Amino acid sequence: MSINIIKLLFVPFISLFIIVSSISLGKDASLGLMIFTGLSLSISLALDRKYPRLKAFQFIFLGAFHLVSNLNWCILLYYIVIINLIQDKEKFKETMPVGFLLVLQYSIIRLSYTPLDEYNLLVSIFDIISSFVIIMTFHIMIRIEAEKRTLTKQNDYLINHDSLTGFLNYEGYMKTVQELTDNRTNFQLVLLDINNFKSLNAKDIATANEILIHFSRSIQNHFTNMLGSARYAGDRFAILLPSTDRVRDLMPFDELGIQITYSVTKFPQEASTFQEIISMAEERIFQMRRESWLKTQEEFMRSAKMKTVGELAAGMAHEIRNPLTAIKGFVQLSKIQNYNIEPWYEVIMGEITRVGELTAEFLQFSKPHASNMKPDSLRSCMTRVFSLCESEAASRGHSFTMDILDDSAMVYMDRDKIIQVMINLIRNAFQAMETTGHVHFSLHIEGKTAIIEVSDTGKGIAEADIDQIFDPFYTTKEEGTGLGLSLCQKIVEDHGGSISVQSELEKGTVFTIRLPISEDPVSTI
Repeated sequence: MSINIIKLLFVPFISLFIIVSSISLGKDASLGLMIFTGLSLSISLALDRKYPRLKAFQFIFLGAFHLVSNLNWCILLYYIVIINLIQDKEKFKETMPVGFLLVLQYSIIRLSYTPLDEYNLLVSIFDIISSFVIIMTFHIMIRIEAEKRTLTKQNDYLINHDSLTGFLNYEGYMKTVQELTDNRTNFQLVLLDINNFKSLNAKDIATANEILIHFSRSIQNHFTNMLGSARYAGDRFAILLPSTDRVRDLMPFDELGIQITYSVTKFPQEASTFQEIISMAEERIFQMRRESWLKTQEEFMRSAKMKTVGELAAGMAHEIRNPLTAIKGFVQLSKIQNYNIEPWYEVIMGEITRVGELTAEFLQFSKPHASNMKPDSLRSCMTRVFSLCESEAASRGHSFTMDILDDSAMVYMDRDKIIQVMINLIRNAFQAMETTGHVHFSLHIEGKTAIIEVSDTGKGIAEADIDQIFDPFYTTKEEGTGLGLSLCQKIVEDHGGSISVQSELEKGTVFTIRLPISEDPVSTI
């Protein structure tokens, strides 16, 4: 119970009880004087928070009331006055003199109407000790209550604030926005998002925490009229500003070496409720982050394409330079022989053919996506490929088998390009087997994916080469452009599929093509 309630309720009641008791016990007290001093004491205690100077007169009113009533029961009023005078004092040495003087006043007045004997002197000493115990107990209670308030305050701070930046956390942010909307306060909700925070390497900032701390300090320096600020979801910040601030003039974060995406939502102009402003602000920052991400991806893809073009151009220049150098050498030799090129005709024509094939493959590789797309049967494609390659297998002395476990698989594809991929892989398999071997061509279905495998019993591919075999111009053959497998990979990926390889030296290789099955049931066989 608060001391203020005790002063307002119990002091008048106790004073009235003492007045009635003093008259009843025949203490020869003046009724008018008792009422005046008791009323003065009650009024001074009731109004001392509004008029602090009244505290200086309370001991006078109390002493006079005690002297007129001649009752020891006034000790209770003394304890109330002591607690009232020391409740705002934190140090024990500041409260003890007040308590001692009031109890001493009580003892002197009590001895004025009681015999001065050994018993009453001992009672006075006991009263002083009691006041000391009461003051000590009150101090302990005050300290416990103060620690409780401090812990509660710290707990509330931790619940509602971010420990790193000192800003509100998500829960505190929601409460603040809720309060502002409930009070119909005009404000702007600004959401800020640090671009590419995970990969950021800002100047003079060593760690992610330091980036966030520097950024939060910059926010505090630039937004001096904030109604609230919050950090949540890692690198997301929210700022609550008065509706009169111009946000776009307050975004100078370039000195930190970072770029931000931000959205501004006004209440109540654009959203009239708490849920609306939160949803609208989050949707806006999401769209802006999406646009920023798409722009970044577009730049990345453009850079990747330029890098690929550069690599292809460098590869083409290297591959074409070799046959051209040979042709140049033979032409120079023919000059010595009076331009008789007959001895080198076949070689020169072979090199020219090689340049032509290389150019054709390069042009095919550089074409955009497959264009003649329609649902078609994989079984018919594989049957066609098998018939085209069967004679070549026989001429090389290899066995060639085909196994189609599901002949109903339909794939949305450019038929000619898929046939080209299959033929390329099968011919590579034939070439990989230096002695008589076996090539197996198969199809099976897993879920909504058609899986085509071309396996051989050739010499296999070294582990160091597997990661590079799909790179343009990479080849282990003495002849060849190195574009075949790259072209196969591009065609398969243009069809929404993938191609992979597994190989073991001296045991063989398996190429696996995965293509999504078309939902169109119409066959074009």
